[in-house]
Amino acid sequence: MTEYQIQPNTRRCVVSGRDLKPGERYYSVLLDEAGKFVRKDYAAEAWQGPPADAFSFWAGRVPAVGGRRRPPIDDDMLLECFTRLEGRTEPASVNFRYVLALLLMRRKRFKFEETRTEDGREILCLRYGRTGTRHEVANPSLTDEEMAAVQEDVFQALGWE
Repeated sequence: MTEYQIQPNTRRCVVSGRDLKPGERYYSVLLDEAGKFVRKDYAAEAWQGPPADAFSFWAGRVPAVGGRRRPPIDDDMLLECFTRLEGRTEPASVNFRYVLALLLMRRKRFKFEETRTEDGREILCLRYGRTGTRHEVANPSLTDEEMAAVQEDVFQALGWE
């Protein structure tokens, strides 16, 4: 699977069926169903953690209606930061690089090629569309709380907080 299309936030909890309110925290999961990514959104109170077969998951907040818009994402800055973190082994750097990789995939700058296991760790193999450069990213197997904390760090770096 190298092509992917991820649908936007449904603003509806897949468990309860209720609408998610502006400013409310939610969790999203990507599942591989018949070779296609399927997104499912969960209200915070319905979140029991990602399903065992989840490809990826993240936390977010439903945007406020008429609220201030976030500044645009600078993909070149994200890629530069991602590249600078290559080879770093500190947990904070590994975690930050992983979330950047997911964001760059979501923004269609990286294409997913495969995963493999190396020394008991999952490695994502990604390709940068412009140059064809292949990148490998260790999955740090973050808990929900750790993922939310790293996402907040990335959002701060983007000037979103």
